[in-house]
Amino acid sequence: MKTGLVYDPIYEEHRPGIGHPERSERLDAVLRGVAAAVPEERLRRIKPRAATEEELALCHTHEYIRQATEDILSGEPSLTTGDTDVCERSLEAARFAAGGVLTAVDAVMGGGVRNAFCAVRPPGHHATPDRGMGFCVFNNIAIAARYAQMTHGLKRVLIADWDVHHGNGTQAIFYEDPTVFFFSTHQWPFYPGSGRASETGLGRGKGFTLNCPFAAGSGRVEIVGAFKEKLVPAMRAFQPEFVFLSAGFDSREEDLLGNFVLTDDDFADLTGIVMEIAAQYAGQRLVSTLEGGYFLPGLASAAGAHVRRLTE
Repeated sequence: MKTGLVYDPIYEEHRPGIGHPERSERLDAVLRGVAAAVPEERLRRIKPRAATEEELALCHTHEYIRQATEDILSGEPSLTTGDTDVCERSLEAARFAAGGVLTAVDAVMGGGVRNAFCAVRPPGHHATPDRGMGFCVFNNIAIAARYAQMTHGLKRVLIADWDVHHGNGTQAIFYEDPTVFFFSTHQWPFYPGSGRASETGLGRGKGFTLNCPFAAGSGRVEIVGAFKEKLVPAMRAFQPEFVFLSAGFDSREEDLLGNFVLTDDDFADLTGIVMEIAAQYAGQRLVSTLEGGYFLPGLASAAGAHVRRLTE
C-alpha cells in the first residue's frame, strides 16, 4: 500500500512576514526532499479540505476560534493570544492545515493508504484549547486525534512528538484524558517552558503523559534511546489503535531554532520505531504531520528520510 502525502498551495499563503523562520519556503524544501528520496509511485496525493468550526471545537473553545478569526480577518499582524504572526490568508491556511490531517485520517481508516505524511502549515502543537502561540493557530494533530476517536470510533490513540520544542498545546488538550497517550522528547530548559518529566497527567489522565526532556546537544543516544526504552514499553500496556506523530525537524543538527543534533538516519530510525508500534497494535495506521524545522537544507533531507521510511 502507498503512503499518503497531504499538500496544497494554500499552505504557502500563510506568510508571517519577511525574515520569519516559519516561512512558506519550508514547504518547498519539504517537497524537494521528499521528491529526491521517494519515487512518486510510492505516494498517493491526498487533497485536503478545510476543517469546520465544529471540528476545530473538538479541541479549541468557540471563544478562541472566534477570537483567532477576528484577529486575522481584521488585519492584525499577530494573534492577540500569543506569539503567532499572521496575514490575511492565514485563517484559510490554518483551517486547511487542520482539515488536511483529517483527510489523512480518513484515507488511512478507509484503507486507501497504509500511512500518511501531512506537509501542512501553520504548525499546530503549541496551540492550546484557548490560545494560539509558538507559530501555531490550531492544533492540527490534536484535532485529528479527537476526530479519529469521534468519527471512526477509536478508543486509544498515541501522539508522539519529537519536535525540539515541547508540544504544550497537545499536552494541555489531553492532560486529563486516559484515551490519548502523549509522548514527547524535547530540549529543556527551552521554549515554551513546559514538559518537565514530572508532568505525567492529571486525574483520570495521570500516567498518560510521558515527557522526556533533554539538554541542548542531545542526539541519537538520548532521543532514539527514549523512544526505544520509554515509549515502546509504555505502548505494550496502552496498545493504541491509531498512531499520530508530530514530526518537528528542528531537532535536527544545524537547525536555526534548536540545539539537538539528530541526523537524517536518526529520523529514519525514529520513524521505524513508531511504525513498529503502529504495526503491532494499530493495524499499521499512522499519520505524521509537519511541525518545526527551520534550516531548509536539513529540513529537506530529514523530511525525505522520514517519508522514505514511511513507504518501506
